[in-house]
Amino acid sequence: MTPAVDAAKAAGVPYEVVQYEHDPKAESYGLEAAELLGIAPERVFKTLVAKVDGRLAVGIVPVAVRLDLKALASTLGGRKAEMADPAEAQRATGYVVGGISPLGQKRRLATVLDESAMAQETVYVSGGRRGLEIVLAPADLVRLTDAKVAPLAR
Repeated sequence: MTPAVDAAKAAGVPYEVVQYEHDPKAESYGLEAAELLGIAPERVFKTLVAKVDGRLAVGIVPVAVRLDLKALASTLGGRKAEMADPAEAQRATGYVVGGISPLGQKRRLATVLDESAMAQETVYVSGGRRGLEIVLAPADLVRLTDAKVAPLAR
């Protein structure tokens, strides 16, 4: 289906794939997913690619909040972080913006998951394209992405 789904399947973790009809005019892909799937926004996480001291990294935060770039940099031992150029994010991950999954990326990037995920039984992350989500336990997400867990939401 997608490299993200293939990665979850290959890892042998329990997961579910859910789809919804994506509206290209949607302003927030993550909030659209939460609304159309009828789930709380704090369970749907967006995958954001940033640059920490010039190196690409991933921050995963709930869709209703913003990524705290200073917290991301600090967690990864860096000093400065900024959002990556969308084209660069797409090249590095192999996914289009709005469908970037933390799983099955072309290049494994340093990843940090917001600590709020750990309070959820399962979380929803992009399945590798707009309108496709993978549902899995946050501990499995951490293991599959080799993520650090830290406060990243603001």
